[in-house]
Amino acid sequence: MTQTIINPTPKDYKSTVKPTWCPGCGDFGVLNATLRGISGMKLAPDQTVVVSGIGCSSRFPHFMKTFGFHSVHGRALPVAQGLKMARPDLTVVAVGGDGDFFSIGAGHLVHAALRNIDITVVVMDNEIYGLTKGQTSPTSPHGHVTKSTPYGLMASQFNPLLTALSLNVSFVARGYSAKPKELAALIEQGIQHKGFSFIHALSPCPTFYHTFDAWDAAVTPVPEDHDPSDRAKAMALAMETEKPFIGLLYREERPTMDQAAQQLVEKAKEFDVEQYIQRFA
Repeated sequence: MTQTIINPTPKDYKSTVKPTWCPGCGDFGVLNATLRGISGMKLAPDQTVVVSGIGCSSRFPHFMKTFGFHSVHGRALPVAQGLKMARPDLTVVAVGGDGDFFSIGAGHLVHAALRNIDITVVVMDNEIYGLTKGQTSPTSPHGHVTKSTPYGLMASQFNPLLTALSLNVSFVARGYSAKPKELAALIEQGIQHKGFSFIHALSPCPTFYHTFDAWDAAVTPVPEDHDPSDRAKAMALAMETEKPFIGLLYREERPTMDQAAQQLVEKAKEFDVEQYIQRFA
């Protein structure tokens, strides 16, 4: 039986497991925003699933009272997509970090964009590997000095938003863990959107790469006159790295793969096997 919560609050979706993140971790803000978002939509906990991979942020499912699936490194997207295809009635949210989604799991992002399956993805980006104690990640800035790059990172910095837009993801947004109310609103919009929703959440790591002060000074709201249906303008905003824009960059309503699959299932019910076999008898 579906769990119905009358006038839910974020606490109604919080489990008894206490978060094990370092004090001051940005993931606390993202968790708070997610709890706000799903409580604002009054989602039934037993009809909601949070899927994660491996990493600090991927501990997420343990801290929520919804169903959860703590999968393997980089594989949150295929698990979430398979779950939605099998159970289209469920609300499916995939969470993880920049290493999980943009390194070992980067290939899955391409196919998720093409399929446009109705799931919501929240990527907590701290531009560092936190769980393995401070190595560079794909989003670390060029020249960044860490344990794995003692002479400075020689690779270019990965741009999550520009990549998502180039793949024509149907919902692209960015939030900031220090602004949980605004991030909660984006998560709510992402869940409401019928299609693949990609939310890039800036989430600083105070232990290995403290970017709070820099991002506090730099994050800028998306211009009020921005048209989220204009992908070219969204790309221009995504290319602005000195002042990362937060808010909804792009949204397009188009058919989803899970909807198309369900239509095929309904058509299959009318399929006459005997009649088909007689064609080749």
